[in-house]
Amino acid sequence: MALSDAANDVDNALTRKGFKGMSYENAFGGALSFMRRTYTKDLTGVQLAVTGVPFDQAVTNRPGTRLGPRAIREASTLQPCDPPFGWDINPFEENAIADYGDLAFDYADTRSFPPALKAHIKGILDAGAGSLTLGGDHYITFPILRAYAEKFGPIALVQFDAHSDTWPDDDMDRIDHGTMFYKAVKEGLIDVQKSVQVGIRTQNDYDAGVHVIDAPKVHQQSTADTIGQIKAIVGDHPTYITFDIDCLDPAFAPGTGTPVWGGLSSAQAAAILRGLRGVNMVGGDVVEVSPPFDTTGATAVAGAHAACELMCLYCWNLREGA
Repeated sequence: MALSDAANDVDNALTRKGFKGMSYENAFGGALSFMRRTYTKDLTGVQLAVTGVPFDQAVTNRPGTRLGPRAIREASTLQPCDPPFGWDINPFEENAIADYGDLAFDYADTRSFPPALKAHIKGILDAGAGSLTLGGDHYITFPILRAYAEKFGPIALVQFDAHSDTWPDDDMDRIDHGTMFYKAVKEGLIDVQKSVQVGIRTQNDYDAGVHVIDAPKVHQQSTADTIGQIKAIVGDHPTYITFDIDCLDPAFAPGTGTPVWGGLSSAQAAAILRGLRGVNMVGGDVVEVSPPFDTTGATAVAGAHAACELMCLYCWNLREGA
């Protein structure tokens, strides 16, 4: 399509026939969906369902991540007119990817939230699709892992984060975005020997048994070394990738609730994510984008790019003959 034809290309999220195809509509207009993918509640034939979870009642510092899914979708409109950079696949053309909309939940009844989210993700998995979730605070990964563990058994977790989120908390009904991976280990949702945290740079004396490649280590060694270590840990085990935007240094992602200096650069994160192609990724999420503290929109842009890389990683395994 010629660039001039973009004037007649609009609202692809609602007007596209099927789930495949590039989008050339103006980035500043049109119906919002992730990467201009078809917006649908019918997952028949869908390979990857993108869904938003606008929940931030579990934060320990600054709120606002309930607005993250909307901001990531808006930032993603900059990308779908070109194939994803650095890949020899084009998921926009080759794969059936849909925007499944947001989770419906009662914001005033937090007790009902975890089972509602688990059921939402289970519905996606039962339809034969994988899930790519836009958060929301990081607690959301816990109910998601419950759904994945029911299907795949204990999962390999690759966690990009400034914080381990494994602070001990034996109240399994308590909702907190700093303790849910302690609980995930305790519930047997993840295989600690096949799981790894990348970018950690806050102190937690509790050892959950998960491998850690902290931020100083990432900076000291080559990107290829980090990629190789992650791949060696997870092997070919079914893997869930969770990307907390505060894995990035605040210079690259200031719009988050608990920023910590000394983090990864956008370039490091992009190279590591692209280097993970071939990992048996069965789902993933991008969390902790907080638009009220994102004065330039850079954090939402980073979140949209991270989600795009996760989309490509998932679709890499869908190639014919893969």
